[in-house]
Amino acid sequence: MVSENKTDVIVVGAGPAGVSAAVTIARGGKKVILVERGNFAGAKNMYGGVIYEHAVKELFPDFLESAPVERFVTSHSYMLLDDEQSTTITYKNHKEMQNSFVAIRAKWDRWCVEQAVKDGVYFVPDTLVNKLIVEQGKVVGIKTDLEEYFADIVIIADGVNSLLAQQIGLRDEIKPKQTALGVKEVIKLPEEVINQRFGLNSKEGAAYELVGGPLSGMLALGFIYTNKNSVAVGIGACLEDLKVQKIKPYELLAKLKSHPSVAALTEGGELLEYSAHLIPEGGYNAMPKLYTDGAMVVGDAAMLVNNAHFEGTNMAMISGKFAGETALEAFEKNDFSVNMLCLYRKKLENSFILKDLKTYRSVVDILSTRTSSFLGYYPQKVCEFFDIFTTADGIEKRGKFVKFTKDFFRKRSLAELFKDGISAIKLVFGVLK
Repeated sequence: MVSENKTDVIVVGAGPAGVSAAVTIARGGKKVILVERGNFAGAKNMYGGVIYEHAVKELFPDFLESAPVERFVTSHSYMLLDDEQSTTITYKNHKEMQNSFVAIRAKWDRWCVEQAVKDGVYFVPDTLVNKLIVEQGKVVGIKTDLEEYFADIVIIADGVNSLLAQQIGLRDEIKPKQTALGVKEVIKLPEEVINQRFGLNSKEGAAYELVGGPLSGMLALGFIYTNKNSVAVGIGACLEDLKVQKIKPYELLAKLKSHPSVAALTEGGELLEYSAHLIPEGGYNAMPKLYTDGAMVVGDAAMLVNNAHFEGTNMAMISGKFAGETALEAFEKNDFSVNMLCLYRKKLENSFILKDLKTYRSVVDILSTRTSSFLGYYPQKVCEFFDIFTTADGIEKRGKFVKFTKDFFRKRSLAELFKDGISAIKLVFGVLK
C-alpha cells in the first residue's frame, strides 16, 4: 500500500448521498476524497424535480442564503387521464415555509460540492472508478483508470446500477422489474407564462403526478415540475413493461406531451434538455446488503427510494449522513469491520427511511398485478363520470348515469372488481398495520 495514496475515507459518487456522507465525515475531522465520474457534480444526474427541506437542513442549515432554489412547491396536483380528458385533484399549501422545493440538479449538486469543499472535502471530478480493491475480504480502496487509492472506509454512492456493490457481492445484477426508466424534457417558458398557467407567483412552484391516458396498461406515471423559467415534463416507466410491450420511452413521453391537458401547460415552449436515468423501484424487498468490511452502500445504490411518494433525494441525503456518522464512530474505535459498520443499518432502521420503505414494500408488486385497473381503467372512468356530471345537453342525466353504471360492471366483471378491492385493501392495510 502506497502511503501517499492513503486517506481516511473515499466516497464514490457526488450525488446527494455521496456529498452528504463526505461533508459529514469532513466536519468530523477526517480526511475524505469525493470521487465523481462526471466532469462536475450534477453533470450526469437526473431526477423528477423536488428536493426536501428537512434533509437539506440537516446537512446545510443555512442553505436558503445561497443555494440555487428555483421555486418552493406550494401546489401538488394529481391528474387522472383518459385519451382526451383529465380530472385533476389539487392540494395547495399556503404556509410561509414549504417542505420541498424545485432545483436544477446541475446547479444544485455543484453548489452542494462547493459547500463540501469549504468544509474540507477533497473533490476529484472526471474520474471513473473501475473497481474496488479488496484485500483479505476487506475493501481497502479503489482503482481508477490512472492509479489506485486506499482508505480505511469506502462509501459506495455510484447510483442505481451500482457495479461496485455488485462486484463485492452486496447485490445481484439489477432486474428490469425492480427498475424504472425515467425520461424527461426541460422546456423553456417565460416566468410570467408559467405563473399564469399554473396559478403561481414567482416564488411558488407546482408538482404534478399524471396517471392513465397514454400511460395506461403499464406500470408508469408521468410528472410535471415548474422551474423558474422552464417546465420539466417526464415519465417513469417500469423497464420490464417497456421491454414486454416494446415501447420506446421517448415515444411514450411524446404521447403524454400531446395529451390536451399536458400540451396546454407546455405550449409554445422551447426544448432545452432531454435526459434519461434509471430509477430504483424494488424498494425494501430488493435492498442489497448495506455494508461489508470496509464499505457501506448509500442512496440509489442501496435502493433507498420511496416510489409511492416520489421520495429519493431526502433518503439519499440522510443515508449518506448516517454512513458518515458511522464512519466517524468506526474511527473512534479503530474498527472498520462489519461488527462496527452494521451501525449504519441500525441508524436507517430507526429512521423514517426503512420504516417507510417497509410500510410500502408491497406497492409495486400489487400495482404490477393490477396495472390495467388502477393505472388505466379507473382514471378513465373518473373522467367519464365527470364528463356526464358537468354536461348539460338537454338529455336527462338519470339515463346517462344508469348507462355509465351498467357499462362499468359489464366491462369490469365482479371477479375483477373483487380482485381490485382485495388489492386496494392490501395497499391500505399495508400502510396502516
